[in-house]
Amino acid sequence: MAIIYVREGCPKCDELLAASRRRYENLSVVDVGRNPERVPELVKLTGGKRIVPVLVDGATFRIAPDGGSEF
Repeated sequence: MAIIYVREGCPKCDELLAASRRRYENLSVVDVGRNPERVPELVKLTGGKRIVPVLVDGATFRIAPDGGSEF
C-alpha cells in the first residue's frame, strides 16, 4: 500500500497522483488542505518542510520528485 500527500490546486500533486493511481492498486490519498491533522506526519517525513507531493511506498518515500508546492 502506498500513501500520497497532496494539496488541492497543486499541479505537481495532480501529475504524481495520476501516475500513482496507474501504478498502485492500493493508494491512500491524503489532502493536507482538507486533513490538516495529517500535516505533522508529513512534516516528519520531509524533515520539517511543508511541501507536497510526497509519495510513501513502504520504507521508501519521494519528496516532490518533479517539483512541488510549499504550503
